[in-house]
Amino acid sequence: MGWWQLNADTLARSRFVLSPLAETFASVKLLQWGVGAHPGEQAWLRAHLPAYRAELAADPVTALLIRAGLGRSWIADFLTPTPRDGESFAQGVARVRAADPAEARAHLRLSVGGPLPPALDRDDLPERAAALLEYVWEAAVRPSWERRRHVLEADVVARTAQVSRGGWAAALDSLRPGTRWLGESRFQVNAHEYPPREISGAELVFVPVTPRAGWVSWEGRERYAVVYPCAGPLAGDPRERAVPAALGALLGPGRAAVLVLLGQGPLSTTQLVALTGQGLGSVGRHLRVLLDAGLVERGRAGRSVLYSRTAAGEVLAGAAKETERDTAQETERESAPG
Repeated sequence: MGWWQLNADTLARSRFVLSPLAETFASVKLLQWGVGAHPGEQAWLRAHLPAYRAELAADPVTALLIRAGLGRSWIADFLTPTPRDGESFAQGVARVRAADPAEARAHLRLSVGGPLPPALDRDDLPERAAALLEYVWEAAVRPSWERRRHVLEADVVARTAQVSRGGWAAALDSLRPGTRWLGESRFQVNAHEYPPREISGAELVFVPVTPRAGWVSWEGRERYAVVYPCAGPLAGDPRERAVPAALGALLGPGRAAVLVLLGQGPLSTTQLVALTGQGLGSVGRHLRVLLDAGLVERGRAGRSVLYSRTAAGEVLAGAAKETERDTAQETERESAPG
């Protein structure tokens, strides 16, 4: 297993950051796999996979480059520069483009575990990798970046609350398969047999992405990152959070959206703001009305106040969903050819 040695100060200074470039590279990995982990990913693949495959079919060198770069158990380092707080996609992809060609080829040899195919013995590999990332960003990630960003922000709030409740050990254990706190200042970052690294005193960041992907990266001995898939209920199909028409008519669409989201489990006001896109004041007013109506309840977890549905809220939301399903089925029967 691969693990890092770090002291308490390094862990205490660590933080969560968002990275459009990491989100885009995770999306490239998903496109390469071609298999979605849930209906949301499957729908996204149906929309974007044909064009992505056509793009690579028209550029065999880049297709070979990305297959080699993903490797079997190691990603070519120049493809995943360590995310920086507040860095835009353009700033991140510029670092990919600026990679030294000789170093890029060395990284690729490591990811494939042997000699490179002759077609990759060239100096424009960083430019080709950057161009592919720009294509995926513009065509498949940027149009939904605002929604993705809300989901990622909500995940960061949830992880921060988890640290507050159970300490860093609990948060690290749940980041992604293969990560866990081993004790004695050791953090397992993956299940691969790699030499341990001493990172005490370095900058450590944790970076959520919405696809089911994850990796680690570093710059020298100064900066390290763990990229992990955000919490499953948050990353799932947006259609699962759709507000039933009857519930929206009864409570109002904004208030109904809050009640539907609380079906995922306890959420904080900040998470609800991120997921709904509504303002803090609006979400606060909706929660007050739902509390007064006995549809939600609140509890404290460390320094966070979390809201959840009561039994009455569960019944109301469930009945509205059943009513909508029954209506849809009845409409289908009536419109079916006789």
